[in-house]
Amino acid sequence: MARRVIPEPYGYPEKPHVRRHGPGGWKDYHRYREWLRDEFLFRCVYCLEREVWRDMRESMHIDHFEPQAIRKDLKAEYTNLLYACPACNSKKSDAILPDPCSIALGDCLLVKEDGRIEAKNNNAEGLLLIDELALDDPRTIARRRLIIGTLRALAKFDWPKFVEWMGFPQILPDLNHKDNKPPHNEKPDGVAESYFEKRQRDELPEVY
Repeated sequence: MARRVIPEPYGYPEKPHVRRHGPGGWKDYHRYREWLRDEFLFRCVYCLEREVWRDMRESMHIDHFEPQAIRKDLKAEYTNLLYACPACNSKKSDAILPDPCSIALGDCLLVKEDGRIEAKNNNAEGLLLIDELALDDPRTIARRRLIIGTLRALAKFDWPKFVEWMGFPQILPDLNHKDNKPPHNEKPDGVAESYFEKRQRDELPEVY
């Protein structure tokens, strides 16, 4: 049997995010939610909190990289929208933080086995993210430590349950559905690479 690849629950991307989708034309930025879920792997771009770890009675938020208070003209511009958890979006408020589409957050932040988070080599971007988003709050550290410990045990003793924690949500957005089709799309080829379509082709990885 092939050796299982066990992903890090808090492994920040090693490269800047390259957007796969290019929907546009909606005036209500909430219409882009399903696209952003797929775009950013169903997790917060800042703290990596996953949908499957959360009580989704409170939905994930749509964050404006350049805040609406500063750039109202970008309110419904897809390239200005990010996917964030309520805690990070609330802490960010109107601040402008390092753009995960311009820099690799994996070069900025490192999560330790005990849940602590560090700015690699005290880099300015990592320090700013930790400070503005309170990523080193003791309660946040304790939660990360709990999740890391739980997932380590599940990976070793209960793989199916580990897959539930580290796999994709059961319901994935069908970007071809009429309700999700935008007035125009600058990157139509991205739809075929959406996670819904990959599941349809049996190409979806078990965990990520």
